[in-house]
Amino acid sequence: MQPKIRVGIMFSPSIEFKLHGAFRHITSGREFQGEGTFRLKNNVVELSMNGETEVCELPFELSPVDEQSASFELLNVTIGINFHWERKENQSFKGALKIIQENDHLTAINVLSLDDYLLSVISSEMSATSSAELLKAHSVISRSWLLAQIEKGEQINKLGNYATCFESEGERVKWYDREDHLNFDVCADDHCQRYQGITKATTTTVRKAVESTSGLVLTYDGNICDARYSKCCGGVSELFENVWESTPHPYLTKVVDAASPPIDYSLELGNEKEANAWITGSPDAFCNTANPEILSQVLNDYDRETADFYRWKVTLSQEEIQNLLRTKVGIEVGRVLDLVAMERGVSGRIIRLRIIGTKSEFIIGKELEIRKAFSASHLYSSAFVVEKGDVKDGVPEHFYLRGAGWGHGVGLCQIGAAVMGASGYSYTQILNHYFKGADITKRY
Repeated sequence: MQPKIRVGIMFSPSIEFKLHGAFRHITSGREFQGEGTFRLKNNVVELSMNGETEVCELPFELSPVDEQSASFELLNVTIGINFHWERKENQSFKGALKIIQENDHLTAINVLSLDDYLLSVISSEMSATSSAELLKAHSVISRSWLLAQIEKGEQINKLGNYATCFESEGERVKWYDREDHLNFDVCADDHCQRYQGITKATTTTVRKAVESTSGLVLTYDGNICDARYSKCCGGVSELFENVWESTPHPYLTKVVDAASPPIDYSLELGNEKEANAWITGSPDAFCNTANPEILSQVLNDYDRETADFYRWKVTLSQEEIQNLLRTKVGIEVGRVLDLVAMERGVSGRIIRLRIIGTKSEFIIGKELEIRKAFSASHLYSSAFVVEKGDVKDGVPEHFYLRGAGWGHGVGLCQIGAAVMGASGYSYTQILNHYFKGADITKRY
């Protein structure tokens, strides 16, 4: 039987919505239709609808009377949270609407079947006009990832002492994953999987991709794979344990994103010299493409606001970098003298970085904590090398970061997979390329 899942959509003291069709309150059996607002005031939740306001008890769940025809709309949903293209939009959804309270805000949750969820994820993470084989591959990995997260969440709840940050004198190692969510399975933003309901148009090709792979997941030794993916690996994929908790996943290993290793480059990218040559070069790779037709399959309109992703450059002034460290990391090291890669992963991504200042030094990791430290949103990746400019009395006035890739780089590379799909690779070949040793298994 196909599982139902709970997706956290938005988080706010007030949630405006529209019910298109009849919805039934699962506790009282009352039917609702039209526009309304849930508001949290002094720890009391009010529902205003059709000119009337009443106090309601949470959780408050509205289920469609007719699942095929009814839908609901949420107004002013924030997408791209903390990314450079963050914005608000109205979004529509199939399934049930559930309202809960978390601390000082309300949370709107969409409860729906897994494959209905995937119809939107595939169209939200990518373009609904992508190649059929790419869409099939993404259906399998998105389904696998979600089911693996549900299992992981159950395990974490049993343990009760799961930590994602370790801090000692002069060092902070932190990572970010879906275990931040305790009251639903996944969120709707890039933190988990991008999900924008039926707002994103689904094509016949998307529907066929989901239906033809229904119940199929990646497994390894009989367990569902925690199948990860990012926009662009930069030519080599990263290890799971270098980005999240230190638990090796054999199917999330180093993968050269090409039919054969590029010539003239060493792939020992944990070595600083080789990483520098790799990142400042432009080696052949599936994801090294500027083909607009292929990129349009993977990058939605707001994603295409990012022009460079395979190789990129960011300039930070001394003042900017001090301010970012103060506001994003919460440290004061004085004037920044140097940024030194203490440890790199197999893709060249920095996983431990030493920040040297005139007052003190501090080490940060893992990759997303590093990306957060040097951008108002996020750096495209932590695979970068540092060049110092305008050095006066030993203090650089500028830092030039030259980088590779977009995202954490673990698992499937979406742009690389799009190139593979356009080049005639089947979805099974795409999955076998990025997830070494994994099997494709029917689970429902």
